Amino acid sequence: MKHLAPLAALAFALAACTPAAETPIESPAPAGITTPAPAAEATPPPATDANALTSTGWGPLKIGMTLEEVTAAAGPDSNPDAVGGAEPEMCDQFRPANAPEGILVMIERGKLTRISLIELSPLKTARGLGIGDTAAAVKAAYGAAAEAGPHKYQDAPAEYITVWDGGPRAEPYVQDETARGLVYEIDGTGKVGAIHAGGPSIQYVEGCA
Repeated sequence: MKHLAPLAALAFALAACTPAAETPIESPAPAGITTPAPAAEATPPPATDANALTSTGWGPLKIGMTLEEVTAAAGPDSNPDAVGGAEPEMCDQFRPANAPEGILVMIERGKLTRISLIELSPLKTARGLGIGDTAAAVKAAYGAAAEAGPHKYQDAPAEYITVWDGGPRAEPYVQDETARGLVYEIDGTGKVGAIHAGGPSIQYVEGCA
């Protein structure tokens, strides 16, 4: 038993001499250098209003639908006694009974080819433009994609501002049935009086002609 005391003393001495585990010390950043903060996530773009008029349609109505599909989606002609075109079987224009006031559809040879906003329609296009907005606002919204042309029946500032999907077209009169675009009809006060969306029929200046 007398030998245990020296051994215990030796173990104690060795433990006292063993350095404790050191906690790593983070080196400070050099002066003048700022550590960048984590990048913030990009804010997603706002969703397109489901009620916005676009070159391809409005709400449940899509350019290219048959008359039966239009009627099923938005109702029949709200005023069947009105004359929408000289030859209704070839081209007719009317407001579907379940569509908002100030919206007209054009049916050519049984298919939807154009949707128009007229009068005091509260609807807007995908760019947030509607009846009563200025020609300057339309041109600013579309930039070089907007083509302005003289109005057929009114003097300047009345004009037509046309915007085709994919940019300005080379041909003076577009006949490509797959083309889609918008025409903002500017009245004599320099403001939007009507908006037409769809295919080549957006170029008509007298309803179905």
